[in-house]
Amino acid sequence: MKKDDIDTLFKTFENEFDVHSPNTGHQNRFLEKLKQQNITVVDNTSRKTSYWKPFLAVAASIVLCFSIFSVMQQQEPEIKDLANVSPELSRTQDFFTLAIENELVALETERSPETEELINDALKQLKVLESNYEKLKIDLTESGDDQRVVHAMISNFQNRINVLNHVLENIEEIKTFKNNKSNQNTL
Repeated sequence: MKKDDIDTLFKTFENEFDVHSPNTGHQNRFLEKLKQQNITVVDNTSRKTSYWKPFLAVAASIVLCFSIFSVMQQQEPEIKDLANVSPELSRTQDFFTLAIENELVALETERSPETEELINDALKQLKVLESNYEKLKIDLTESGDDQRVVHAMISNFQNRINVLNHVLENIEEIKTFKNNKSNQNTL
């Protein structure tokens, strides 16, 4: 049917539509008639209000926010170091770390008023090298195990050991000089 046909149809039945509200109690009378006919009737008049639905909605929102937050956290890449690249580099890292720790212990045993400034300066240099190593770890993560970054990380370890060895050698020279001076004073 065209739109014009529908409009004409409504115009012809214009006064025949029942647009008035039913009398009070109409729904109850209708339901009673249905009950008399043995037909199952669904009564929508007495609805129980559910107080748990708003709480369920809030709980669902919290779960949704938590899951989005945890997915966002998982997308951040883990910072790599040499141990993550290969087993050989893991052993290399362990070797250098152990060597540096041993050198630091030896350095601390040599601490005295004469060597205090020298040791503190060496520790400052080590902090700078450690800071550079942290940057190299980020570069390694971003570059995807670039060999140039791996070599720079190994060089960083070697530089730390060289600094510690150089300081220990200087401390030995100071001790030797002090012993020679004390021997000359006793003669």
